Amino acid sequence: MPAFTQHDWLLGISLFCAVIVFGNGVHFLVFRLVRRRQTEQQQRNLGVSKYMALPARAVLLTIGVLIVLPLVPNVPLLLRSQMEQVARILLVVVVGWLAIGAIYVFQALALRRFDISVPDNLRARRVHTQMQFFRRILIGIVLILDGGALLWSMHDPTLWKFGTGLLASAGLASLFLAAAAKSSVSNLIAGMQIAFSEPIRIDDVVVIQGEWGRIEEIANTYVVVKIWDKRRLIVPLSYFIEQPFQNWTRQSSDILGTAFLYVDYTVPIEPLRAELERVVHASPLWDGNVCGLQVTNLSERTMELRCLVSSAGSSESFDLRCLVREKMIEYLRERYPLALPTARIQLHTDTAAAADQPFLERPARA
Repeated sequence: MPAFTQHDWLLGISLFCAVIVFGNGVHFLVFRLVRRRQTEQQQRNLGVSKYMALPARAVLLTIGVLIVLPLVPNVPLLLRSQMEQVARILLVVVVGWLAIGAIYVFQALALRRFDISVPDNLRARRVHTQMQFFRRILIGIVLILDGGALLWSMHDPTLWKFGTGLLASAGLASLFLAAAAKSSVSNLIAGMQIAFSEPIRIDDVVVIQGEWGRIEEIANTYVVVKIWDKRRLIVPLSYFIEQPFQNWTRQSSDILGTAFLYVDYTVPIEPLRAELERVVHASPLWDGNVCGLQVTNLSERTMELRCLVSSAGSSESFDLRCLVREKMIEYLRERYPLALPTARIQLHTDTAAAADQPFLERPARA
């Protein structure tokens, strides 16, 4: 075989430069066309450029290298074979990378019609939760296929034997790891149960160990709960299968809220009921369904009044309950100040003067 001359070096470098120019040009034209067909909002939501631009460029350049390698003259057979082997391995890797990016774009495309920011978002939360689980399954399948294609691309029989021994060792090691990581395996199984039985979904409102928050992320082994004060509660997936918890948006997002008042027996009920309806009807936090006031308990000093109101969501319910408490207490102070609970103290020096001693009254809040 003729020696690899300086002219051959220049030709090889020129061909590889042509591959870089041509590959980047095709990449630019394709993604320019994609951007023209989409609005700026669609590009941000789908993430085509974010997830697929870089791996697509790598695929085009690698294919170009494979095409021009046979065109370089006088390359030693061993060197050519090794370069082609490296290029094939790189192509398998970047194609897998591109496939994973396509999965993310597919997820964004499938979720485009399901907005979880609307009040009635039960179906949207269900689809978001299931799509996260299916995305992880698809990525796992792509990685397995990519690993198999990587072994298939190696035409050296010794590499096949090495890969077979590596897979056998990995299978044996996985048995020991599964026994040692029992909790992790249980969390993975719990993730499958959660995806199909749906005890929780993305953006569900839950109460866990006295903490109120929303489901922000469902990962492979844990769940991130965003607490109302911006803290994050990390909970294992198995917790939602094995332990009780409150889910305020299991069937729908609307919810009933209560505000309790403790007043004297002399307070009239009907004016308070009318005032509650006036306050609630004037508030945009009320969903127009439930508004009522009832006497729910009696004690030796006060009677308990329950203000029951409904809202479209848990956040609106909390704000509406606070509003009802403030307005009702303000109304009682202005119209019926003596109806608020009072504490009476009687002072006397002897038995004879006790009958003439007046009561000292001091207003007290419930």
